[in-house]
Amino acid sequence: MRRMIYILVFLIFISLVYAQNVYKWTDEKGVIRFSDDLDGVPPAYRDRVKVEKWEDKRKPEASSPAPSRTPLQNMEEGKTDIYGQDETYWRGRVRPWKERLEEANANYARVQSEYTEKSEEAVQRKYGSHTQYKSTSIELDRLREEMARYQAQMDEANKMVDKIAKEAEEAKADPEWIK
Repeated sequence: MRRMIYILVFLIFISLVYAQNVYKWTDEKGVIRFSDDLDGVPPAYRDRVKVEKWEDKRKPEASSPAPSRTPLQNMEEGKTDIYGQDETYWRGRVRPWKERLEEANANYARVQSEYTEKSEEAVQRKYGSHTQYKSTSIELDRLREEMARYQAQMDEANKMVDKIAKEAEEAKADPEWIK
């Protein structure tokens, strides 16, 4: 009798495992993450989390299973790379770096415009007071430092996009996937 109870409890737990929510999100590095608990999703990603219902999709033993495709077969059709990674994986890896690059470019252009404006303003006030000259000089130095910081961010993002492109090339992924 006791063995029967254990088997029954085991079957109940197994059935719960085959139908549960899975939370999926992509982190800042483009890595796709999964969790079976919403508390396991970092707060920064909760607004982007996708809920998937995972169920036991196995068919009864009587029916014949659909032929499975190997990563090599999918690669030959252009659906995956040699490691079985698809377009979603590669786009997910490159997207955050492209977004960082766009943001750094926009910030650099904004600061460069401010710098140009301040420089022209300083030239027009050529005979201003020493305090005005010093203040403008300090502001221009601050803007140069800010431009250097955004330039470093652009360099880092470009470097990572190039690195991912090389990895994709080595994995024989479709080059369009990282554009």
